Amino acid sequence: MASKRRGAGIGTVCVVLAVVGAVAVWGVVTVVGALSGFRPAEGWEPEAAAPSAPDPLSAAPALAPVGSDGAIEPTWLTEVAGATGIPERALAAYAAADARARQDGCAVGWNTLAGIGWVESHHGALHGGEVQADGFARPEILGIPLDGTNRTLAIPDTDGGALDGDTEWDRAVGPLQFIPETWRRWGVDANGDGAASPHSIDDAAAAAADYLCRLDGTLEGSDAWIRAIRSYNDTLDYQTQVARAAVRYAASG
Repeated sequence: MASKRRGAGIGTVCVVLAVVGAVAVWGVVTVVGALSGFRPAEGWEPEAAAPSAPDPLSAAPALAPVGSDGAIEPTWLTEVAGATGIPERALAAYAAADARARQDGCAVGWNTLAGIGWVESHHGALHGGEVQADGFARPEILGIPLDGTNRTLAIPDTDGGALDGDTEWDRAVGPLQFIPETWRRWGVDANGDGAASPHSIDDAAAAAADYLCRLDGTLEGSDAWIRAIRSYNDTLDYQTQVARAAVRYAASG
């Protein structure tokens, strides 16, 4: 059951339009997630650059092959990274997060997480950055201040600037764009370094998988998949962009 797992926070697309609630149901009074207001580097257009797909409303969760040691098959990682353009280190995190979720019976799909990673930060590559060998995106990815302007919700600082460096307003952080309060509630230490960090692609992907699982316990089936993605960011545009990328990634992989 997804309710047994700890989930992740809320991601955003470049155009900021919606929020979701603390327990992942529309209309919940206590809001812990909000749109980051993240703006990509000039010249980066996710709509134009993202992989296209014939059916943007359905993206079946794809499973990566796991070896006898429990690790994702390295040959698969190399081949799929080459075929999809996803950096191998980010792909490893997406596949591992899906494998982890499936241990609790929730099929998320490495392709789904990769679709979100593409839309949120181009797999950590915005502003000339990258996900490095240790799994951390550098330079750190920070969204704009959530001060109520630029079509964002006003979110006063909740973490003393510990995650986002801003002591006045919250900002979305990391390659999958979590706000600090959401991360505080749902963050995961997937890489075992003793700290849950939204700047770690391993931690962020695992947390995102948990969050996506919480509604239906799986993303199998179009309705469950759409519900999960819309809970991460409740706009049709976001769902469509993620679906296009997820379907294309699965086909290429």
